[in-house]
Amino acid sequence: MALLRSYVSGSWHTAADEGVPLHDAATGEEVARISSKGVDFADALDYGRRVGGPALRELTFHQRAALLKALASHLREHREELYALSARTGATLGDSKFDIDGGIGVLFSYASKGKRELPNDTVYVEGNVEPLSRGGTFVAQHIASPLRGVAVQINAFNFPVWGPLEKFAPAFLAGVPSLVKPASSTAYLTARLVELIIESGILPEGSLQFVAGSVGDLLDHVTAQDLVSFTGSASTAQKLRAHPAIIRNAVRFNAEADSLNCSILGPDAVRGTTEFDLFVKQLTTEMTVKAGQKCTAIRRAFVPASLLDDVAAAASERLSKVTVGNPTSEGVRMGALASLEQREEVRRSLKALLDAGSVVFGDPEQVDVVDADAERGAFISPVLLKADPERAEPHEVEAFGPVSTLMPYTSTEQVVEFAARGGGSLAGSVVSADKEFVREVVLGAAPFHGRLLVLDADDAKESTGHGSPMPQLVHGGPGRAGGGEEMGGVRGVLHHMQRTAVQGSPAVLSAVTGRWVTGAPRSEGVHPFRKSLAELRIGDSVVAGPRTVTQEDVDHFAEFTGDTFYAHTDPEAAAANPLFGGIVAHGYLVVSFAAGLFVSPEPGPVLANYGLENLRFLTPVKVGDSLTVTLTAKQITPRIDQDYGEVRWDADVTNAEGESVAKYDVLTLVSKEQP
Repeated sequence: MALLRSYVSGSWHTAADEGVPLHDAATGEEVARISSKGVDFADALDYGRRVGGPALRELTFHQRAALLKALASHLREHREELYALSARTGATLGDSKFDIDGGIGVLFSYASKGKRELPNDTVYVEGNVEPLSRGGTFVAQHIASPLRGVAVQINAFNFPVWGPLEKFAPAFLAGVPSLVKPASSTAYLTARLVELIIESGILPEGSLQFVAGSVGDLLDHVTAQDLVSFTGSASTAQKLRAHPAIIRNAVRFNAEADSLNCSILGPDAVRGTTEFDLFVKQLTTEMTVKAGQKCTAIRRAFVPASLLDDVAAAASERLSKVTVGNPTSEGVRMGALASLEQREEVRRSLKALLDAGSVVFGDPEQVDVVDADAERGAFISPVLLKADPERAEPHEVEAFGPVSTLMPYTSTEQVVEFAARGGGSLAGSVVSADKEFVREVVLGAAPFHGRLLVLDADDAKESTGHGSPMPQLVHGGPGRAGGGEEMGGVRGVLHHMQRTAVQGSPAVLSAVTGRWVTGAPRSEGVHPFRKSLAELRIGDSVVAGPRTVTQEDVDHFAEFTGDTFYAHTDPEAAAANPLFGGIVAHGYLVVSFAAGLFVSPEPGPVLANYGLENLRFLTPVKVGDSLTVTLTAKQITPRIDQDYGEVRWDADVTNAEGESVAKYDVLTLVSKEQP
């Protein structure tokens, strides 16, 4: 059988030994062999830092996002090949799509977020400018820059495609190269994924490396600029976290570990309600998708004591219809566990759980299978248990397979306390139409969960379900779940970057961040609306005005718009207002006058005004006040796939005394070249 290759230091590496055999989870046949013998891990990390990092940091966020999109499109064309190989891990076609399409979806999601939420620049500016002096000549800004190391990603066996891609995408977008090490039992699927990526030539060299087999002395060589992200057991996470090099260098370490996730049925969801059916369907689905080998699967199902028998009966009825067998056979709804070793681990955990409860459905020792040998393949029956929630075992023992435990509760306070006994979970869900019950449970359980789903009749049709991590949302959990956090949109990108507070003058901050800062020099001359994106520079400005606000202006605006709020139309009532003391101009009249002052009306490179943000009205404008507006180019963002870009302008409207009456950002689309 073929020996899986590693891809390190710019080339494919084949181990010198015969390797360890990897088997088809359903048939027991040998699929491949795996070994990392001979890999120079110190050199691999050095290569990533020396070659991959600089290549990525030369690209802007938008350029990296475009490469992620191209990679996602490329992998989507090879899904059928990956599906076929995924079946050998014991996954049904539905399971395979969950893993493979889900992983490709993460790439698309981060490509989109990179384009929409990050600048077309190499530095990320976070938050507002912080004034540090009375005169405004000393200010500060937080920025984030990519770490100069490698993101070491050690993945679990259950998601050989989604697992590496959900870690790789935010690291790549941040500008940090990755070294991927999959769990051995399903590594042949990850290996093919990486081959497809490397063969495509889409990514800069050194941005992705792959190790098939043991990590050897890899962690001995990590530095303070590297990151380690681990998915697997809590015991292994503890060992890795305590590695001398990780401790000595304060290496960023993210763990996603064991998780006794729970689902809670509300007291209102009696048999016959939509929510009761949703709870039972979700529970049985989470038990059987990927044969229960999901870090987010429901392990503890809490139901009102009066509904325990109803839920047990309904869940058993659904589980009885689940066909177990060869994942490629028609009609099979649940395939095999990833390996025979994993099946034995599940059975050991089940024995511990049975000390605290009893079987409601299934047989841990035998199962009828379709088109397969129940012993040669790693098959096991779905097993639903019933247990006393006051016992410790259901809250401490995780059977990482198609296993869940029903437990009763008698009050909201009690079920919140039971949920917390899991010691920290990745995901929880509440199934109820009672909003007060939901609020109490969510607020009570939130400190112990990374994500909470509320499921009811309103969101059921579009809900992605209890066990589906989304790239827009954080994936991780406190305590037992590892204390880590992955994805979460741009949050996941920032995990791979260093936040730095930069202090200096406004001019210095503008130079560092590429954004104009109040107090930095302005450049007046040619109206900035007459300049193309190629000609426009940060700080280009126009000062326009003054324009005097008359009573006729205020009256006309009130009549024309229908905004007859008393502060604009009733002198006596306006005079009694403690904020105004008399008639004031509409805020949007002020903004409209400002636009009339700064606009350059002739056709030119400015294509459209497409937004206005951060508007604040600071000083009331009264009849007779004169308004002046200063418009300054604040941020310039070319769009790499269009012939135009976005310009963010700082607008400051002042009165005759120089007081700011309104401040806001104007967003325009501007041609890259003169029309």
